[in-house]
Amino acid sequence: MKPIFKFLCIAIFSCALVACSSSDDSTEDCTKTITIPQIYFVNNQSYNYDISQEVPCDFPEPEDAVVVEPPTLDNFNYQVLSFVFTPDTGNNTSRLQFEIQLNNPNDFVANGVPILTISSDELEFSGSYSNNAAVPCYQIDANSNCILTFDMEESLDLGAPSSVELLDVVYYLTN
Repeated sequence: MKPIFKFLCIAIFSCALVACSSSDDSTEDCTKTITIPQIYFVNNQSYNYDISQEVPCDFPEPEDAVVVEPPTLDNFNYQVLSFVFTPDTGNNTSRLQFEIQLNNPNDFVANGVPILTISSDELEFSGSYSNNAAVPCYQIDANSNCILTFDMEESLDLGAPSSVELLDVVYYLTN
């Protein structure tokens, strides 16, 4: 009986060893949810929000906000109703006037800033004209539009371009 008892003891010990062996599978499957701060800039103002992401447990916690591209309004479109640049009004000024219909075809209110890309004497630049606009269009109701209305004269003492052309309009969200 001794050899059978010895065999049973070895068999039970071996089974226990195999069943209780440590595996690194549990650490490989370990995940955690982290919060990643996001920041973007529109019209010299910063906007931030957080996103959550599932990562491996050994992934370091984020310390700084991630700078991202500003979100744009989906399905946004626009129609130029008028765009007039007068290089010399006769009063020692140049004048830029425009009305641009900004359309929000979405089922939600859009809060943001329209950014215009303009070509002036073969130089391209983008910026907001809303600060000096009669109607700045910082908000466009759902399934509606807003007419960005701008009219400004500037002194020719600073120099004036000979031409100004609208190239594009993008609506960046701020909420």
